[in-house]
Amino acid sequence: MHPLVILAKQTVEQYVREKKIISLPAELTPEMSQKAGVFVSLKKKDQLRGCIGTFSDTTENVACEIIQNAISAATQDPRFPPVSTGELSDLEYSVDVLTAPEKISGKKLLDPKKYGVIVKSGERRGLLLPDLEGVDSVDEQISIASMKAGIYLGEPIELYRFEVKRYK
Repeated sequence: MHPLVILAKQTVEQYVREKKIISLPAELTPEMSQKAGVFVSLKKKDQLRGCIGTFSDTTENVACEIIQNAISAATQDPRFPPVSTGELSDLEYSVDVLTAPEKISGKKLLDPKKYGVIVKSGERRGLLLPDLEGVDSVDEQISIASMKAGIYLGEPIELYRFEVKRYK
C-alpha cells in the first residue's frame, strides 16, 4: 500500500475509533510535502462509501490535505451516513493528487479517462475525477459535474481540466 493511502487509512481508523485527528508523519515522503488539491475516496464492497476533496491546495501540504479530506470523506459526505467502527475492515481507500486546473476552450479538449473536469458557472463549481467506472463520455462527465454544482443545462459554463495521480 502506498504511503499516501496508508495515511488516509490510518486517519480514518483513528478518527472513527477515537475521534482524534492523527499527527502528521514524522518524515514526509516527497509526495506528501508538495502542495496540491487532494481527493480521498472510500469504497466498501466496490461501492462508493465516501469521497471528499479539494480543487486545489488549502493546507500546508498534501499530507495535511489527506488528513482533512479523509476525515471528511468518512464523516461529512452528504450522500452517506458517517462510517462506523464496524465498517473499517471493509473499506478500500484511494487518494487522488490533482494537477493545477487549466482553463480550456471547449469539451473537445477533454477525455474522461485522462482528465478530470471542473464545470463553473458564476460562483458554482462542480468537479468530477477522471477515469471513473461508468463515466465513458465527455458529455456524461460534464453533466455529472454540472449536477453536483447545481448548474442547469443551457447555463453558460467555463470548463477546466486537470490530471490526477491516483494511489490505491
